[in-house]
Amino acid sequence: MGYSEKDWLAINTIRTLAVDATFHAKSGHPGAPMGMAPAAHVLFNRFMSFNPKNPHWVNRDRFVLSNGHACMLQYALLHLFGYNLSMADLRNFRQLHSITPGHPESHETPGIEVTTGPLGQGFANAVGLAIAQAHLAGVFNKPGYNLINNRTFCFFGDGCAMEGIASEAASLAGHLKLGNLVCLYDDNKISIDGDIKCTFTEDVRKRFESYGWHVEVVPDGDTNLDAIEAAIQKCLDVTDKPSVIKVATTIGFGSKLQGTAGVHGNPLTKDDVEQVKKRFGFDPAQKFVIPQQVYDLYRQHADEGVAREQEWNATLARYAEAYPAEHAELTRRMEGKLAEGWENGLPSYTVEDGAIASRKLSETVLEKIHKLVPELLSGSADLTSSNNTRWKDAVDFQPPEYGIGDWSGRYLRYGVREHAMAAIMNGLAAYGLIIPLGGGFLNFTSYAAGAIRLAALSRLRVIHIATHDSIALGQDGPTHQPIEALAHFRALPNCMVWRPADGNETSAAYLAALGCKETPSILALTRQNLPQLPGSSIAKALKGGYVVLENSQAVITLVSTGSEVSLCLQAAAELEKQQKSLAARVVSIPCFEAFDAQEESYRLQVLPDGVPILSVEAASTMGWDRYAHQQFGINRFGASGPAEELFRMFELTPEGVAKRAVATVSFYEGATVLSPIRRAFAQVL
Repeated sequence: MGYSEKDWLAINTIRTLAVDATFHAKSGHPGAPMGMAPAAHVLFNRFMSFNPKNPHWVNRDRFVLSNGHACMLQYALLHLFGYNLSMADLRNFRQLHSITPGHPESHETPGIEVTTGPLGQGFANAVGLAIAQAHLAGVFNKPGYNLINNRTFCFFGDGCAMEGIASEAASLAGHLKLGNLVCLYDDNKISIDGDIKCTFTEDVRKRFESYGWHVEVVPDGDTNLDAIEAAIQKCLDVTDKPSVIKVATTIGFGSKLQGTAGVHGNPLTKDDVEQVKKRFGFDPAQKFVIPQQVYDLYRQHADEGVAREQEWNATLARYAEAYPAEHAELTRRMEGKLAEGWENGLPSYTVEDGAIASRKLSETVLEKIHKLVPELLSGSADLTSSNNTRWKDAVDFQPPEYGIGDWSGRYLRYGVREHAMAAIMNGLAAYGLIIPLGGGFLNFTSYAAGAIRLAALSRLRVIHIATHDSIALGQDGPTHQPIEALAHFRALPNCMVWRPADGNETSAAYLAALGCKETPSILALTRQNLPQLPGSSIAKALKGGYVVLENSQAVITLVSTGSEVSLCLQAAAELEKQQKSLAARVVSIPCFEAFDAQEESYRLQVLPDGVPILSVEAASTMGWDRYAHQQFGINRFGASGPAEELFRMFELTPEGVAKRAVATVSFYEGATVLSPIRRAFAQVL
């Protein structure tokens, strides 16, 4: 306790930096930084442990700005504490190629833990970060060696609180008793539409209490630094519950428009900037001013962080002697390496092996590799028995007092919370030392789409097991049958979508997903059994596309994924039986992204000139024009009925594919057929 004029000078410096940066950019959100500066100052300078010289120190406290539009607050703090973020970077706020973008991006700016902006995502990320700490403490901490004991802090606002994902995540955090998580709610009562009395009148305190959170209230967050500090300390003293602090602030504090939506998403006017600076004791004629004593104040705390990391490193050295095996494992994870030879545990198959659903093939992979990849943290959105994401001897991640698991457990029961699951997985991946895997139905990746998009943008290695990948799930009907999902996520940059057709392709999908450190992966898996393909292998599948059936006399190529590859093989046999002169090649493309990464010469071997290509997939045909001249699929919603009847209804049968193959050959007869792989922009891009 005890604050001086120097503290208020630091707070007002943060406010004026936010004012100057948004005014200079002619864009941005000055209001939230101005209102939240006191709470941010107390939290960062009095409580948080971090080392700006090493933003990746494993045991640093994590901070998440869920209301990411307030990012100038965080950028100002990072600069003042000495992270590699310069004054020039602050001046380039929201400018092209700057490291101070309009919302925080973890891969762009040192000190940013997670990418935020879409509201509520950061809140759920914070839950993931807190789970990661609790789990890793359960795995690595030993008596006398409290190596992993950091805290996670989060700021969020009314918009985050309104988004459903925050409710999902808060509910799970309360169940899991995450006492290492403290969230500060910026209770400024303003959203873009104005006073929240028009949209948001619930009792937030009671809401969080009902979730099992500890709640503190600071009614005068604009001025009472002692009350903010006391509330944070009380929350840190509560170790068996997550905590939220309801901090009443005034948005745009100091502005003529303070307390209104007018200061939310627009820079202040020139005259308002001038009067704000006068009010806070700054020269209105000067911009981006930082008094040396403010630098000194924050750099002193930064130096304390350097010392804390040095102490931690010394503890780690002693730990190495006392627990050499655990130290070696922790070191390997810190270096970002997978265990040497883990891929040798992946199962391989031949045509003599029986037909197996790819969701079961996935389960077999997990059984084979979970001990070889101990950083793999699996889970499911209340679909464990359907997704097959739990190996037989898995221990659940649960508070030990429940008697159903412990903190070291590697299986997370997310409950029916697909969106929060995906965002929590992003937090787990962002923490490091963990590779999260979560299961759901492919159709309900739509619920998780926002978080999956941010995983791709943030370059996070997360693995989504998405089962029941087509109309083959049958009588659950069109509400559960994915039609557009594959096209949706194939269109997402930096996202690997795998739809394996057999066991080798499933193993290849895992090999690629675990090996791609900066890319999320979706594995679309079947409910129905699939035969093992002739000539398939893990190596071939890793290329994303390969020839399953070659025929030098072929007049058509059938290209497909997943369960429809074996259908195309049956169609090729049907064509040979019905029309002796109509020979077909069959190609499997389990992953568009992996196939597109191959050399053009290889892709042209798989999909050559001179032969028309017909794609076959029990889903939307959108996107298949990149590989096929004609497309056969389902461009409408499915229907409720037994799977076999549905496939007959949509003519996804050997006869139905053969009929379309004949029509395709007839259409291109006498024409010069170039492979769709050849593109005018190929060399330009």
